[in-house]
Amino acid sequence: MPAVNEVKDLLLEELEHIVKTSSNLILKISPEHWDFKPHDNMRSLLELVEHLVSVPSSDLLILQENSEPVIRKLEADIAANRDKERLIEWMTAGFNEVKAYMEGLHEEDFLHKKTKPFYLEHGSVQAKWLIEITTHAQHHRAQLFTYLKMQGYAVNMFDLY
Repeated sequence: MPAVNEVKDLLLEELEHIVKTSSNLILKISPEHWDFKPHDNMRSLLELVEHLVSVPSSDLLILQENSEPVIRKLEADIAANRDKERLIEWMTAGFNEVKAYMEGLHEEDFLHKKTKPFYLEHGSVQAKWLIEITTHAQHHRAQLFTYLKMQGYAVNMFDLY
């Protein structure tokens, strides 16, 4: 089933691209804008960046059926630092962990092995988890792009490609 590996590789390539472009957006942020919130019921720019940065690592821990306290510890570790370079390192390391995990799966496990997150009654196959991680990161990268636009940063579609 080489087609399965091709699809897996395409998803990992897209996730890597999201990490790279998100990193470039994060580097543009001036620290005085960390507290910006579009609305009171939304995350601050810093909280959004911390969440985006955590997506690869936290989603991997979730799909590996880790407990909620393990996930919260990772999120707290990430939130303990406002250094842009360190935040980018967290996200890159998380991507590398996801990539190693997914590449280590046999095709049958990628397509059929189900794992269940602590917050749901049902599980998902590993292929679906990789799609979820990729779309989750892409969603928050789009939010970050919008926050930066709202703050007047010179960002455009070329920052995403």
